[in-house]
This record gives sequence, C-alpha cells and structure tokens, in this order.
Amino acid sequence: MRAVHLEAGAVSVPDTPRPIVPPGFALLRLRLAGICNTDLELQRGYYGFAGTPGHEFVADVAEADDAAWIGRRVVGEINLGCGTCGWCERGMERHCPARSVLGIVKHPGAFAEYFTLPVANLHTVPDSMEDKMAVFTEPVAAACEILEQIPLARGAKVAVLGDGKLGLLIAMVLQLHGAHVDLYGRHPEKMAIAAELGVRACAAGRNGGRKYPVVVDATGSEVGLATAIGLTEARGTVVMKSTVARPVSLDMASVIVPEITLLGSRCGRFEDALPLLQKGEIPVQRMIEAEYRLADAPAAFAHAARKGTLKILLRP
Repeated sequence: MRAVHLEAGAVSVPDTPRPIVPPGFALLRLRLAGICNTDLELQRGYYGFAGTPGHEFVADVAEADDAAWIGRRVVGEINLGCGTCGWCERGMERHCPARSVLGIVKHPGAFAEYFTLPVANLHTVPDSMEDKMAVFTEPVAAACEILEQIPLARGAKVAVLGDGKLGLLIAMVLQLHGAHVDLYGRHPEKMAIAAELGVRACAAGRNGGRKYPVVVDATGSEVGLATAIGLTEARGTVVMKSTVARPVSLDMASVIVPEITLLGSRCGRFEDALPLLQKGEIPVQRMIEAEYRLADAPAAFAHAARKGTLKILLRP
C-alpha cells in the first residue's frame, strides 16, 4: 500500500506493508484526509517526527473483531490511552501519560491507504454528512475543547488571533455558542467565511487599544503568544492553540503583573463536534482549497505550506 512518509523535512510516498491489526483495533481504509498546521510543523521538525503523519480523516472500517463495525464510515479520536490509568478511567485519554497519538506520537497516521485505530476511538459518520464535512471533525472538536475548558457566557467578548484553518473554526464555533468574536487576520477573503456567522473581521495589528477577557492564539507563529498576551485584560485568559516547532520566548512580567492565565488547549471530544457539523451551520466546505491524490503528497504539502492556504485534502 502507499503511505506518506515524513523525515528530515522531506515528503515521500513509498510502498509499505499493510498494518497488522491488534486485538481491539480496526483496520481503516482511507476515504479522505486533511493536512493541518500540525502536519506542517512535524515536517519542520516538531517532536523530532519521522513516519506517517495525518490525524484528520474519514475512513471505512475494513476489518474489526466485531463484524458490526465492518463497512461503517467513521472518524476517530486520535489519542490512544493505556486504558487503565486514572486519566483513561475518566475518559481523558488525551492526557494519559503513556498515550500514543495518531500520526503524531508513536502511532502511524492516516495519510495512508490503510491504517489502524482502536474500535473504542471510532465514531460512525451520519449518512447525511458528506466526507468533505466529516473530515473537519477533529479540528472542530479542537475548537469545541475551549468551551469545555472555559465557562464562556453568552455575549462574552473574545478575540481570536489568526485567520488560518483552525482560527476560522474556533471563531465560528465560539460565535455559534453565543460569544461576540473579533477575528484578527491578514486575509479579508478568508475572514469573510467567519463573518457569515456574525464574527467581526479585524485587521491584524490594528486593535485600537481594545482588551479582551479571553484571547485565543491560533496564529501558528512564534510571536502569536506575546501578541495575544498584549490583547488580554488583567486577570483574563489566553488560550494557546498554536503548534510551533521552534522555541517561543516570553516576557514573564507581561503575564505575572496583570495576573493573566495561560491555558493550553489541544484535542476535543468528537461527541461535541459531529452534531455541530451535522447541523450545517459551519461552512466548512468553503474552507477547502484543493484536493490531491495520496501519491501526490509532496505537492500537497508544498501547497499547504503556502501562506494564506486553507484546507488541503488527500484522497487515496
């Protein structure tokens, strides 16, 4: 089978053996996958990664111990916990100390014709939902994670920094929740997608001295965190959504003196994301820029890395 391989910054698509399916796992046949900023950072050296990336996907179940799963169209949670620790017992496998992560940490990812995940991680995609909507489940879940972490009241003022793929989704999810969201970016044509839901588009670097109780950094930039802190009012919260391969320096006084909370935020629950997508209120298909065959992954990664690019998809 073909599978994308990242190593030392290079993208290749070698022939590799079909994966062995451990007990309790499913063999998944890829239908559609999305390249996200984390995949690009893995290419740049994040986590010292070498292997098959990919964690945003829609797939068919080709093999499973439970025959009832075979043939189902699914998406899947990306964290594989040990199943026995306190975090796993609380349904928080994404914080299991022994976890692996699909396409990121110690588990080959979804940019392959076939890959594996535990059956417990799978969610059936509703028949009414197209693949091009379902492939956004993982990033929409990451946006929903903020609502699990912060009790965000209706009408709360929030700034989202970054008009990339995740920034747009975060802005739209929080706006649908009832927040008043200002989205700061550099691409009016992209921010116009979120503006359809009432998000206010703001030019990056031109906030007119406004401060916010909640600021989300989704810039994917080393300077994004410092910018977010500068926009946050005293005792406010900065939600850190950026994944950056290079170290980030920070003036701690800018956090300590105004007593700002820095909140790391990563993966979210698919149970929250799938209903949102099924309602059709988030115009995710407008965020798709191009689609490539898996065999053309080097060109797909190069396209995804261009500034201002929205979602690039891969098909087998």
